[in-house]
This record gives sequence, structure tokens and C-alpha cells, in this order.
Amino acid sequence: MSTGRGRRGRRRGGQPGSHNDERWMASYMDMVTVLMCMFIVLYAMSSVDSEKFTQLKDSLATGFGQVNVGKVDTAKGVVVPPQDVGKDGTLSKDKLVLALGEVDKLDALRRSMQSSLAGKGLAGNVDFSIDQRGLTVKLVGSQTFFLADSPDLTTTAQRVLAAISPELREARLEISVEGHAANAITGFPSVWELSAERAVAVLRNLVEHGGIPGGHVGAVGYGSARQVNDDSTEALRELNRRVDIVVLSNQAEDVRALIPDALKVRANRP
Repeated sequence: MSTGRGRRGRRRGGQPGSHNDERWMASYMDMVTVLMCMFIVLYAMSSVDSEKFTQLKDSLATGFGQVNVGKVDTAKGVVVPPQDVGKDGTLSKDKLVLALGEVDKLDALRRSMQSSLAGKGLAGNVDFSIDQRGLTVKLVGSQTFFLADSPDLTTTAQRVLAAISPELREARLEISVEGHAANAITGFPSVWELSAERAVAVLRNLVEHGGIPGGHVGAVGYGSARQVNDDSTEALRELNRRVDIVVLSNQAEDVRALIPDALKVRANRP
């Protein structure tokens, strides 16, 4: 009998046979803390400044990838579209302004050359285009600019180059002369040699007769690798036989990349 009472006494005294009934307090304290935080938030929201709340909401939404929501400059309250923010923190719309200025400069050069060509009755012999590389002056058609299966310039080609050389010289920009050929039989070992020699012939004329500094111009032959259309007819083959004089933009790469967008903006100007 005494042994049984001793065992029951040890349980009441919290010996190894006892258990803890106070673990619920930890959960209760957590619940009270959460409720307190909730009431604090509700109170804060009841007196929040609506403008600041909107700025905070937009800023959080932008941070979580909602690209249609403006990025907020909390110091000034200015909303900046995320697409206008570059990797270095500068606004891409500032770069777009530079691209617009570059398009205007290249277009002014184009109009100046077209005016010179028109004055000599040669406007219909040259095509122009502007892209992220710069301004391309296209001498299209071997029969117009070169002797048959030859890199020798025709009289028309020499007159065209003489008309545009002053403007190219005044622009003081790097120039890439790029030869292209049709995928057809030629007396040359390959169309690579023919396209390269025609590009060099144009380069030499620009340097030796047009006064273009030799250090500002280079030549390359692409053969038939960059055709503008197929070679299914002789007329289409003739369009592939061309030399492009590319006036290279001297803007930074990220600005040049925006030139196509600048062209669209410019086309939509009133």
C-alpha cells in the first residue's frame, strides 16, 4: 500500500511521469500578436493619405512585375513608366530623343544627296534607307553601275559618286562599302570575288576622286549571301547585284537600337 501511494505522489510532484499542460499559451500569444498587428494596420489605413497610398500601391505593383503600372519616384512623386528606365538607371526616352535627333541628321544627309542627284538628273538611279546602322545609299543594278561581269564603273556610276561625295565628305562619318552579287555564273572564280572587287572599285572612287579620308571607309564583299529576293528571273537577279554605301551612325549601340522606333515616331508627326 505504501508503495502505491509513493508512486502517485511522484506523479503529483511533477516527476518523470507528469506532462506539461501550458503549451497552449504559446499559440495564444501568437494569435494575440497577429490580432494586434491587424488592428494597427486597420487603424493606419483609416487615416492614410490617399495620394501616398496610391504611390505605394503602384510602386509595389511595379516591383512585382506589373509592367503596365508606373514606377514611382517616392522622393518626388513622379510616375515613370518601367519601359523608360534603362539598366543604368537613365531614362530610355532620353535615348529615344537622341535617336530622333540621329534620324533627323541622317535624313538631312539623305535629302542633301537627293538634291545633288536631282540637279544632275540622276535621282532615279539611287535608293536610300535608314535603319539602326545608319543611312544606306543603294546602287542597285549592275547594268547601271558596272560593265558586264566586271568591277569597272560605268559613266553613270562615276557621275553618281561625284554627286554624293561632297555630302559624304562633310558628314565625317565612317562608311562601309558593301558589294552584293546574284547567285549566277560569272567569269570570276566566285561571286565573292566579283562583289568584293565592285565594292573596292566604289571605295577607290570615293577616296581618290571624292576626297573621302581613307581611314574612314572600308569595303566588304558578301557575294550572294545577303540577297534582297530570289534569283528566279533575270530582273530579280539584277536587283541582287548591288553595292551599298552605308553611312554608319556614330551613336552608342543602345541609341542606334532605338532608331526604328524613332522612325515610327517621326512618321506619325503631324
